[in-house]
Amino acid sequence: MTGHDSRAAAAAGNERTPASPAGAATPDTGDLDGVDEALALVGPRPDDETGPAAPAGGGPAAHRRRAAAWSAARARAAEAGHAASPRTHRVSLDEALGQVLAEPLTALCDLPSFDTSAMDGWAVAGPGPWTLRGDGSILAGHSDSGPLSDGTAVRIATGARIPPETTAVVRSEHARVDTSAQQLQADREVIPGQDIRPRGQECRSGDRLLPALAVVTPPVLGLSAAAGYDELVTFARPRVEVLVLGDELLTSSLPHDGLIRDALGPMIGPWLRALGAEVVATRRLGDDAEALHRAVTTSEADVVVTTGGTAAGPVDHVHPVLRKAGAELLVDQVAVRPGHPMLLARLAPGKYLVGLPGNPLAAVSGLLTLAEPLLRGLAGRPAPAPYSAPLRDEVHGHPHDTRLVPVVHRDDRLVPLHYNGPAMLRGTAAADGLAVVPPGGASAGDELEVLDLPWATLAPWISSDAGRCFT
Repeated sequence: MTGHDSRAAAAAGNERTPASPAGAATPDTGDLDGVDEALALVGPRPDDETGPAAPAGGGPAAHRRRAAAWSAARARAAEAGHAASPRTHRVSLDEALGQVLAEPLTALCDLPSFDTSAMDGWAVAGPGPWTLRGDGSILAGHSDSGPLSDGTAVRIATGARIPPETTAVVRSEHARVDTSAQQLQADREVIPGQDIRPRGQECRSGDRLLPALAVVTPPVLGLSAAAGYDELVTFARPRVEVLVLGDELLTSSLPHDGLIRDALGPMIGPWLRALGAEVVATRRLGDDAEALHRAVTTSEADVVVTTGGTAAGPVDHVHPVLRKAGAELLVDQVAVRPGHPMLLARLAPGKYLVGLPGNPLAAVSGLLTLAEPLLRGLAGRPAPAPYSAPLRDEVHGHPHDTRLVPVVHRDDRLVPLHYNGPAMLRGTAAADGLAVVPPGGASAGDELEVLDLPWATLAPWISSDAGRCFT
């Protein structure tokens, strides 16, 4: 947690349920976004909304009108990323993994580039039986051994070049050698062309193997090498600098004397890398407006990500710094819980700032709402296909805003996790996605959109038992 919004939300992080009005049901605080959310579920409050102050004569209703709808905010972030003309560069195959092709992958040669043996066995010419050629075996990586005469056979290894005039390859296990007569006999019918990979079987030189925008995976690297590439033209990873704000943050040891451990510094950089960014630095700044202005205006990164300071408290400096820097606010508040004081600004052509709230789960919400679509656009990545899944259990909702709730998939259903307050990461640490809960909540069986976490498929060691203790 960082800045004013972390200190103001300290009580919310404790998830204590306020007294309910007479006759009202007490919400399950394990499923709520802190005290504010609990109160919102049992009745309206005049200060239900937090964040930058509404214009004079406004109030909660005016605030809600100003906050962007969650889906609209994500679309705006993606639009900003795609509008920035992603940078391209040429990189070696060793450096290309995880990047996105900026141009189609076209074969530079035939694959295979010559007729090759698909099996260990015998290259034979004409009908059998065949006389064994006495000049040894044909091995992979060796030059042309000359044509094979009709009625002869020669030992050949998998991947070796097929001699001219070869009829077929007979597998070793399908043939018998008569050593006394120096002859080879086949145990089954020999079909012309069998177990020979003809030149160009997979592709011809000039064939398009993959379209632009394909992600470079390990098989893509292998295919590129086989097709003759030493380098690939890809979209450069967006360069991101992370600024963790707050006087109250410790980088080691236990919390003490009003100081708390920085949970965002260790988390944000790796999360951004998982989203395809190159994190050039993670720096910690105190609650110092001048230091923040200097850091933002001198950064050479494509995207500056700040944590905390996005609300309107006495040490929330992000908005004033953006005004002083002449930045253009593209998204200022989002109707989502947790995380609604998040923002997106254009600092200069092709340069952006994503302001994340200081509470950990609120910051995660900001990463998925604004940072992910922005970085996807800057990296040239296509949007993943959206998908939905049914809920196993009811989820409380906010009266006006979308909620993002950590979930796990169990038996084709979404199980909401507890410990999902804005200051908590315990639920998210066990989650494989966040469910998009519409205003008003959702009932068991309702289909909800799911935002997968970038590493969900990389953690099969998270067993169902590990998840149950949070549900």
